[in-house]
Amino acid sequence: MSKINLTITAVAVTLAMPVYAQDVLTIGARSEASSLDPHWTQLSADLQVQEHMFEHLVDLDSASQPVPGLAVSWEPIEEEKWEFKLREGVQWHDGETFNADDVIFSFDRLKAGIDGAPASPAFQLDKGGKSWEKIDDYTVHISTQGPYPTMAEDLAMLPIVAEHAASGATASVDFNSGEAAIGTGPFMFEEYSPGNRISVVKNPNWWGGDPGWDQVVFRPVGEDSSRLAALLNGDVDIIDYPPTVDLPQLEANPDFTVSTVSSDRLIYMMPAYRHVEDYVTDMDGNPLTPNPLRDMRVRKALSLAIDREAIRDRIMGGASLPAANIVPPGFFGHVDELEPDAYDPEEAQRLLAEAGYGDGFKMTIHGPNDRYINDARVIEAVAQFWSRIGIETAVDTMPRNIFFSDLIRGGEDSFPGFDSPKFSMSLTGWGTVAGEATYTVSGILETYNAATGGGNGNFGRYSNTDIDAKSILAKQTIDREARLELLQDATRIAMADYALIPLHFQVNKWAMRSGLEHTPRTNERTLATEIKRVE
Repeated sequence: MSKINLTITAVAVTLAMPVYAQDVLTIGARSEASSLDPHWTQLSADLQVQEHMFEHLVDLDSASQPVPGLAVSWEPIEEEKWEFKLREGVQWHDGETFNADDVIFSFDRLKAGIDGAPASPAFQLDKGGKSWEKIDDYTVHISTQGPYPTMAEDLAMLPIVAEHAASGATASVDFNSGEAAIGTGPFMFEEYSPGNRISVVKNPNWWGGDPGWDQVVFRPVGEDSSRLAALLNGDVDIIDYPPTVDLPQLEANPDFTVSTVSSDRLIYMMPAYRHVEDYVTDMDGNPLTPNPLRDMRVRKALSLAIDREAIRDRIMGGASLPAANIVPPGFFGHVDELEPDAYDPEEAQRLLAEAGYGDGFKMTIHGPNDRYINDARVIEAVAQFWSRIGIETAVDTMPRNIFFSDLIRGGEDSFPGFDSPKFSMSLTGWGTVAGEATYTVSGILETYNAATGGGNGNFGRYSNTDIDAKSILAKQTIDREARLELLQDATRIAMADYALIPLHFQVNKWAMRSGLEHTPRTNERTLATEIKRVE
């Protein structure tokens, strides 16, 4: 839909809009949830649907700060032990009573491994060597190997399922059918129709009170223009990721409202560090030994060759913040003095020549085409920037489910317990949990270690012993200022070494019909409990 016709069309369809049912909210989502099993993946599209039904001991507010969920309080009672007091009087959707047995079962289910799960959050239990025990029906103790300051942030990623419903259930399958989709959250399972809709209905017994809607329907609409058209036509009430090109017209139209918040999600290029890479060759297509991406001068050249401001202005419609950090401004661990690299293709070419690649080489960038804002367009732009400095760059984008499967464990040498990524250079994103950098430093900068969960998002397999030491120590440092220094030092080392090439932090936007008020979340999720009617 063109910018020119948007305002006229919006006025026309407004006159023809049907009368909305006062108790139904329809959400037009860019990405479809692949599973209702909350232990199956970590993708935001899945989580935002699951979180309407399943809850955590610790929740996150709209600014990604920890708040009470199924636990009303938590505190370290010993140097290596935390106590969680559970919320009493909570009922599962089928009327059974929630208690500590469900917490223990959920952790045990995750620890045992979810058969076939592409990206379970189980690694959060491995971090710190966690173990757990029931003290009474409403008290759980979690012990660690050493002090562990970010326990609450970790548990904000671990949904609690009902032992009586999930015990013996077939992972994902029995949740998608509704049989095991018994939670404690504000909404209950109604229907899961892949490719069409997911619907949930109000939980009248939710401990949090009236969630505000009798029914919530999630409609996947992957194409940006089609999602916008669904909003304009009245088929949905709110959409995520409105097309950036149409934002000025939407914001100026009184029939629609746009909500905005800075995102916690870093979009970045992830180079791979194996000695030889399949998708990095000389100009004749022969393998390069060693892989040039292992040379910091090459990685710096790639960064200097990217015009981040042009991406912001011409592709993102202003909805991005050029980045040189791993967490956004205001988050714990942000390093104020770091500035994004200025566009300098001449210096980039000089560095390539110094590194011995003055004649260039060939490389393929991989990435999703339906996950991040304008992801495919950003990848194409980066490829053009790199081609201009003599690196012949091809692009291969694909649906997110295929991309992330290959990114995580698509390499030919993967085996159970050891994931080998497939790609040599990829565009991906990382959201910071709970407003602080401990999880991010550990996740994308620490050396990959399947046993401890370190580097679980380090898909390039970067490794730096200085960063590892600071990250591991930070995860055991209770003193907040000391932990901040460790995290910032680790970030400085990584950014100076171009461990990854940051592009920008997304700016999250939602568009909705007038008469709705939305509290936007830094973690991108659309929650019905944060959408209200206004007069």
